[in-house]
Amino acid sequence: MKFAVTWQINQDKWFDVLKVWTSMSAAERADAGEGVKIVGRWHNTATRGGVAIMEASDTAKLYRYLGRWNPHMDMNVVPVIEDEESAALAKATLADHGK
Repeated sequence: MKFAVTWQINQDKWFDVLKVWTSMSAAERADAGEGVKIVGRWHNTATRGGVAIMEASDTAKLYRYLGRWNPHMDMNVVPVIEDEESAALAKATLADHGK
């Protein structure tokens, strides 16, 4: 299952997060743990936030990974689907409503 994760880092934690982030190797930054894949991650350093698309075999595994960062920032997590899944769902929704 895929999830969109957005985050916002409070100003008082910004420099602490930057220190942790820059101390990590590329491999450490890419490691989300067993059963969790970082599909892509984009940062907006001007607003101290960003967005990631994550894929997880188990929601609890995703939440465990996010728990590493949760003390430092506010996060929102929502499930998302890809185009083909969305198109199939849209057809089913139209059928459910007789359209």
